[in-house]
Amino acid sequence: MSESDYLREIEARCRAVVGAAAAEGWLTYGEATEETSGLRGAVNALARALLHYHYQGDGCLDEEAGRPRMRLVGVVMLRPGAMPFGMDDDYETACQRLNVDPRPEGWAVWNTWSEQGLPVSLVMTDLDGTEGLLINWARGIHAYPVTPVPSQIVQVHQGWTAPMTVSPRVRRHLGVDGLPLGAESARRLQVPRREDADEIDDIRS
Repeated sequence: MSESDYLREIEARCRAVVGAAAAEGWLTYGEATEETSGLRGAVNALARALLHYHYQGDGCLDEEAGRPRMRLVGVVMLRPGAMPFGMDDDYETACQRLNVDPRPEGWAVWNTWSEQGLPVSLVMTDLDGTEGLLINWARGIHAYPVTPVPSQIVQVHQGWTAPMTVSPRVRRHLGVDGLPLGAESARRLQVPRREDADEIDDIRS
């Protein structure tokens, strides 16, 4: 195992420890107090040391702290000359299907669930935040963004847009190997339903 592979393995195992502590409900990220046991204090310190790539909408800013996070199945980035691998449409045709103008900077699409538990895709203007999210996902970091503000959503469509880059936890839950998820595979995705989401991922952790 190379040094970089070793460090990635150690980081992954540290994240598993922090995730288990969060699932048990006692992870605070805070400094040790008299009531904190040695083990819990060490895990809290470990959680503070683990870094992720910060991006707009990651919930770390004060103005974002009160907004709930949004569970995502995956995301799609549409740009002129940089369409997702496996998508047959060109940029203009894809924009026409999504009922948006083919603006030069492109669009982001978030695949999620409606309040009724139905699959929906949100056409978003938040390209920077989506890129930051993808950087975390590429590192295997289970990050979800805060719920977008209405001005960031320009269209809502029933169903999921594909081919998509699938979130790490959903990919693991579904047993989907490789990214991105092709259009035919996406059409066959009947789970996870929104009511299954708690079994896949507790985003409060």
